[in-house]
Amino acid sequence: MIRFVLTFTMVLAYFCNDAQPNILRWSLTTDGSIAWNVKPNDTHTDNIEMSGKQVSTIVTYGVNNGVLVLKKRLIFPMLRRIPNDTHASLIIDFDQTEQPLLKVNGTVIKELPRKFQHKGKITIESETDGPLKIRREIIPSVDKPAVIEICTITNTSNSRCEFEVIEGGKVIETDPAKGVYGKYIVSCKVYGSQKVALEPSENTSFWLLYSGRKSSEEPYLYSPNYELAKRENFVSSIFNTLQLQTPSDTINSEFNFAKIRASESIFDTKGGLMHAPGGTSYYAAIWANDQAEYINPFFPFLGDISGVESAINSFRHFARYMNPEYKPIPSSIIAEGVDYWNGAGDRGDQAMIAYGASRFALAYGDKETAKELWPLIEWCLEYLNRNISSEGVIFSNSDELEGRFPAGEYNLSTNTLAYGGLVSASLLANELQKPELSKIYGQRAKALKESIERYFGANVEGFSTYRYYDGNTKLRAWICIPLTMGIYDRKEETLKALFSDKLWTSNGILTESGDKTFWDRATLYAFRGLLMAGATDKTIGYLKFYSSQRLLGEHVPYPIEAWPEGNKRHLSAESGLYCRVITEGLFGIEPTGFRNFKLTPRLPADWDRMSLKNIKAFQSDFDINVTRIKDSLLVEIVSKGKIVFSSNWDGVSPISIKL
Repeated sequence: MIRFVLTFTMVLAYFCNDAQPNILRWSLTTDGSIAWNVKPNDTHTDNIEMSGKQVSTIVTYGVNNGVLVLKKRLIFPMLRRIPNDTHASLIIDFDQTEQPLLKVNGTVIKELPRKFQHKGKITIESETDGPLKIRREIIPSVDKPAVIEICTITNTSNSRCEFEVIEGGKVIETDPAKGVYGKYIVSCKVYGSQKVALEPSENTSFWLLYSGRKSSEEPYLYSPNYELAKRENFVSSIFNTLQLQTPSDTINSEFNFAKIRASESIFDTKGGLMHAPGGTSYYAAIWANDQAEYINPFFPFLGDISGVESAINSFRHFARYMNPEYKPIPSSIIAEGVDYWNGAGDRGDQAMIAYGASRFALAYGDKETAKELWPLIEWCLEYLNRNISSEGVIFSNSDELEGRFPAGEYNLSTNTLAYGGLVSASLLANELQKPELSKIYGQRAKALKESIERYFGANVEGFSTYRYYDGNTKLRAWICIPLTMGIYDRKEETLKALFSDKLWTSNGILTESGDKTFWDRATLYAFRGLLMAGATDKTIGYLKFYSSQRLLGEHVPYPIEAWPEGNKRHLSAESGLYCRVITEGLFGIEPTGFRNFKLTPRLPADWDRMSLKNIKAFQSDFDINVTRIKDSLLVEIVSKGKIVFSSNWDGVSPISIKL
């Protein structure tokens, strides 16, 4: 016990520092970006994924002994390959050989970066071993299958110099027999200045266009400044909606960046808008966990029209697979909606869908949309009801980890998600004037909660928390899920287990005690659950540390998928989960109706205020302001510049809000 206390105290003290310059490579800037100021002869590389509706790119960037490293992987989700499976997006790698050589007075120059910046685009500012300064801006097109790189060259010397671009570029034509739509043409072309005499302080520019198309399509004539302006406008709109204001600049900024990654990874497929994880592997497709469960309930709060439409469209695709035999809906709808994947059987997918669809419908607040989604929700809940054991718990073949770790036939995740789905569906049924169904779902939720306690409640590694499945003897990360669903029967011991050194590491929460694997999704669920359970002051220190590592550490700026699997990919739905740590965990927003929600803000003891502005949920636009006033909290709801709710809150019972 003494060992635990000491370890926890040291770790918490370490985590509570909002700024840790000794271990952080990047820093915050005044314009909302993050910057890495490069030291001479430094060596470090990183990668970042950026997406638009027709393309995704993973850019590897950095320095090797001070010299620029810049590579691009382009993914074209709608240029489908054969076989047209989950991983069939056309992927083309570009190394630095396609970059044009830059000459000054006939001599090739070296590019020596001095600063890298991120804010929805990559900006690289470099000196050279000649009289030039180079600025690069790299973006994906918002809505076309292209990546743009704009290069601005400035003469920093006191004399005239001859600047020359020795054209690089590359054209690739794919085998038509291996493409769903025949031959594809992918190219890198260089446009702009070829040979120019630059006076002192004078600048010129050229740009690189990375694009892909079907051979049957005519090339598109791109405007680089237009594409840059559209991307910057998109980023600005995301930053200005759902604005988080707290004393922690790190959390505020990571929230902003998470909103970008959560909302940009939406692809305009022939099956409609599809939000997809990314990470080189997962495009033009949807999953019951990533989309239905993780991110769809968040989109109403952001109010981004593409995000909302992608959420509704995902539920439409899942609904296509409802059947009278109650065979499970596939885990994933792939290849622009023309196929599916169910290789892991039922992962609890019906629980994921019922929970995500009902939470989304309540938060979105549109009755007609809710009526459209209702048959899917009802079908999924009936499926779950048909798979209840004699002990009152729900069967599934696996969980969302798909057999990577044992889950038994009845696991905690499936059952608690089902409980959350029943609770939200009961509220939704009431809004749709279905009182009998509302009552039935409420009763089923109560019974399932009791069964969860009887079946999963257990002493595991010295903590009176939950076993993940029958026979489980090691602590698992997903013991946090009951907390996120408002099940607090084993709150205190579960908190101790989650904070213990058996599960928590500097990289986040371990999937299983004694293992080395971690998934950010579990860490982010844990943050949400810990905050909802009232462990605000302990949790906020961990959240600050986590946020600083993801935003300002060695691999930035977004939450990641997993390690060692996946090489810490910037999968998009994990960013949605980060955002829900704020909306549902820190501010405690729980949808209860089309215009109603419970509010339980959790203001850390060392914060005097926090605000969440321009919230778009419940068909409204409103702010939440929380201010500490002596021993109470002043909670205000502001809409259209007017205070529509104000209360000195005791910080205990949730506040019921009706907009």
